[in-house]
Amino acid sequence: MDTHSPDGNFAARARTSALTSGRGLALAVASLPEALLCYTLCLVSIALVPVVGIGLFTTPWAVGWLRSFADRRRALAAKWCGIRIPSAYRPLPADGRPWALTYALLRDPATWRDLRWLLVDATAGFATALLPALLPLYALEGFALAAGMWRIYVGTTGEAYWYAFVPVSGQLPALSAGVLGVVFLLLGVRWAPALLAVHFRIVRALLAPGPEELAERVRVLTETRRDAVDTSAAELRRIERDLHDGAQARLVAMGMDLGVVEMLLDKDPAQARRLLAQARQSSADALAELRDLVRGIHPPVLAERGLGDAVRALALRLPVATEVGVELAGRAEAPVESAAYFAVSELLTNAVKHADADRVWVDLHHSDGMLRISVTDNGRGGAAVGAGSGLSGVERRLGTFDGVLAVSSPAGGPTMVTMEIPCALS
Repeated sequence: MDTHSPDGNFAARARTSALTSGRGLALAVASLPEALLCYTLCLVSIALVPVVGIGLFTTPWAVGWLRSFADRRRALAAKWCGIRIPSAYRPLPADGRPWALTYALLRDPATWRDLRWLLVDATAGFATALLPALLPLYALEGFALAAGMWRIYVGTTGEAYWYAFVPVSGQLPALSAGVLGVVFLLLGVRWAPALLAVHFRIVRALLAPGPEELAERVRVLTETRRDAVDTSAAELRRIERDLHDGAQARLVAMGMDLGVVEMLLDKDPAQARRLLAQARQSSADALAELRDLVRGIHPPVLAERGLGDAVRALALRLPVATEVGVELAGRAEAPVESAAYFAVSELLTNAVKHADADRVWVDLHHSDGMLRISVTDNGRGGAAVGAGSGLSGVERRLGTFDGVLAVSSPAGGPTMVTMEIPCALS
């Protein structure tokens, strides 16, 4: 059908309206019980923090569910109506202790903003999500009355059935109800997408961060970008140093050896052959160092086969038994993959050199818009951010992408480092 004709335009609008009505109905029915349950659990968990202390352990889980619920609504707003709703959650502490997590979550204004949104979502949010479905459903009721369903009600009660402002007690008023149903249907076709957008505009008004939080966000981004620039500069200096002290020195020595060989070819062939063998070994060593340098900048396997296979290849080179579990349905952007790869590489190096571990487990998976990576070893424990273990550098690397790092490493082990990086897979 020609969608540029009036009939084509109406058919396209009708399909869009039907899809929007279904989305609104599903959203209202599915979100109401989750909103009420999540709101109740969060309030109970927070109330239990000062009473018996159980809330210290349940609040991070409950607020995590709340944030996941809010993020899913943000994603639907962008996908269904093109309404972008930014989030401004503060970074969580790296140590991962329950009391520290709970304290940080309760201090975050976004937590209380999300709770206010939940309360509204269970009332006005439910109604506005249901509105796009009400018009076509009410129109179907008018059609049913016009088809004769009014006789059942009138025959049972002896009273007229009111449809909007039309009292239906006979076939003629029933036909009027059918005509009115057509009007409601046309209104639904025209206004259903706009009504669903009203729901998401209410969500945006309640979930969008305020000016103070945006200013804090700008400050954090400024710091993380400055750290990224400093890290890049340090990486460039390392590459320059490695080239100067390694491959470049070998190539210069090889050139000098070849010059001596040229002079000794006629006078001392045996010595010339020895120098040629030495030059050949120098060239092989220089090539190996250049390959290692390139692998340190961006491993070819990472570019060709993705993060999962790159981490598996990294694990194969370790002197300890390493298990790698990967559940990734696609690939993240190249900078995110690179940051995650080198973060895992640093953690594995720490496990081998400093933790005295003989077994390491690596898990990579993606869910709820987050790339989640955990590295666990059975070493001696005691790892902490800022204790000279390299974890501070990993945290700065992840911070460039709004990622967070949490460490659980009691004395005697085991050590578990968890990383989360917000990203989408393609």
